[in-house]
Amino acid sequence: MTNYYQLKDEELIRMYLHTQQNNYFETLYTRYVSKVYRRCLSLTKDSSKAEDFTHDIFLRVYGNLSNFKAHSTFSTWLYSISYNYCMDQIRYAHRTATIELEAEHELFWNDTSEHEHLEMQLQQLNQAMDAISPEETQLLRLKYEDGLDIKAIATQFSLKDSAVKMRLKRTRDKIRRLYRPVE
Repeated sequence: MTNYYQLKDEELIRMYLHTQQNNYFETLYTRYVSKVYRRCLSLTKDSSKAEDFTHDIFLRVYGNLSNFKAHSTFSTWLYSISYNYCMDQIRYAHRTATIELEAEHELFWNDTSEHEHLEMQLQQLNQAMDAISPEETQLLRLKYEDGLDIKAIATQFSLKDSAVKMRLKRTRDKIRRLYRPVE
């Protein structure tokens, strides 16, 4: 009996596509489900949505596994799908956002001015993040949300460690220039 956990991602994909045995895909799922969930949770800030999005993402990956061309690692491909799917869902929700207030609900803010100040800072930071490229965003997320070290990021992007460090520094500097905190 084969120990699927010892196989590399690309080998699992090749074996799944060749045999259509779900054990291969299940191994990939087990290997990455918690990471995809954490990525979704970091973007949505909602555990229920993160669970739904994670499920939807793996359904997409399952249906499109034959489209994986190994130009990058499977994890990079999967994280890219995860990020794009979550961002699409968030953008769609913002376009169709509705709020239902029940009569017995009352909203209280302890300090409206403090809340408004924080909200403005968050909007400015979001604008700064929107102004950088998807590649720069992905690099920051891999480093600071997923907690990958420089060496792991370098391997995923086929770069030298020094190139990753320089790109991270330039991206952080760019965010600092774009972000103008409210006084």
